Amino acid sequence: MSFNRLSSLESQPTQYRDEPETQDDPEFNRFSEDLSTKLFSLTSNIARLSQQINLLGTKRDTERVRERVHDLLEEAREGFQDVGDGIKRLSGWENLNASQKYTQQKLSREFQASGTEFQTIQRIALEKQRASASAARSALDANDPGSLPYSDSPSQQQQSQVQDQDQVRLASQDEVDFQDSLIVERESEIRNIEQSVGELNELFRDVAHIVHEQGAQLDTIHGNVVNVAGDTQQADIELRSASKYQKSARGKACCLLLVLAVVLTIIIVAAVLG
Repeated sequence: MSFNRLSSLESQPTQYRDEPETQDDPEFNRFSEDLSTKLFSLTSNIARLSQQINLLGTKRDTERVRERVHDLLEEAREGFQDVGDGIKRLSGWENLNASQKYTQQKLSREFQASGTEFQTIQRIALEKQRASASAARSALDANDPGSLPYSDSPSQQQQSQVQDQDQVRLASQDEVDFQDSLIVERESEIRNIEQSVGELNELFRDVAHIVHEQGAQLDTIHGNVVNVAGDTQQADIELRSASKYQKSARGKACCLLLVLAVVLTIIIVAAVLG
């Protein structure tokens, strides 16, 4: 590398080299901040949902717990659908600077992580709901009032027993009908969960594809950064070497000039004295 080339590099204005290629997009910043807030709410929702699902199938399992599980599942599904659509919109944003691209990729990965956790919780809830509905159905069939013995004997004592049995059947049938309605509700909830699992799986696959593409872009950017860093380091080494060489050359030139000056002085003095 020549000294002229070094001088031209050093004389380039730093303002041009440091100037960013793109400016901040205020709309992107507002939209990404809104998505980040919604994603944080989803994470909190998943934590509460996990706590309630852990109660299913235990002594603390009540209809109130099941209502909370249902409500939290519905809220989480709607939230994931909303944020997922926002992530897909964000991934198509163009003309972003480095900081905004980082935000874009960060939100996509956080959404993917939350989605994976929610899918696991959904599967656990589905398994517990199925087990509970199956056990309740089996218990209901075992306690069917139609299984009680019935006698057609006309004796007074047996007639009294028959009346008692009829009252038991009526009372038991009301309980059976009530329990059967609860089981039907649980089975309906199971179908809703199964349907939402399929719908959200498609959304999560789309986001996973987006994250994969962003990862490839990130690898390319990282490679470029490494190459630029290497080139910069090599250029710095060459600049330092050239600077040392220039200083050494200047010192030698000064010594040579000094020797010439002494010799010239001696010649001049000798000529004058002669």
